[in-house]
Amino acid sequence: MKNYSEIMEKCPLFAGVRREELTALLGCLQAKTFTAAKNQTVIAEGEPARYIGIVLSGAVQITRMDYDGNKSIVAEAAEGEAFGEAFACAEVESMPVDIVASEPAQVLLIDRDRILHPCENACGFHQKLIYNLMRIIARRNISLHQKLEITSRRTTREKLMAYLHLCARRAGSNRFAIPFDRQELADYLQVDRSGLSAEIGRLRQEGVLESRKNDFELL
Repeated sequence: MKNYSEIMEKCPLFAGVRREELTALLGCLQAKTFTAAKNQTVIAEGEPARYIGIVLSGAVQITRMDYDGNKSIVAEAAEGEAFGEAFACAEVESMPVDIVASEPAQVLLIDRDRILHPCENACGFHQKLIYNLMRIIARRNISLHQKLEITSRRTTREKLMAYLHLCARRAGSNRFAIPFDRQELADYLQVDRSGLSAEIGRLRQEGVLESRKNDFELL
């Protein structure tokens, strides 16, 4: 496996684990890597929900399809971030969502039991990982609550502006980039793409924002 030590050091799951411990840690966890092309499924809906993933490069999206074939982006995970942790730790029988690479990606997959149940060697980092995992799940719940606040708005304009203001706060600037193209943004906000594009055009004309592809500025 390519050396991703710097990325794993920044990953919240491995907080407090020294670089020299990573090799032993990954061996104990029997972690495996998976390389995915853009739009390739990493974990499919219906598969066993037992793996916690870490994005080593690229990005993945957690998506759900409704009965009419409409896609909704539940969340996304960029380099160094975890995915699938809530489903794995809840021990649900199967994945209720798809994990799809939104760009070429390399991911690390860890069986949840290798984290939650200490090994026979009584490795000291297991407690660190369990604590870190609790923090990741808690933060994911906050993120999903924020998304619910956005998508519960009545109009496309209200949803879009709520999302853009959240992105600005996270970036600490009125200029920021979002991780979605127009179709993905529409899927995330659960709105029609053409209506979204029209609304962005109106907001530009009104002097509310400037945008180019996935770069935005709130004026």
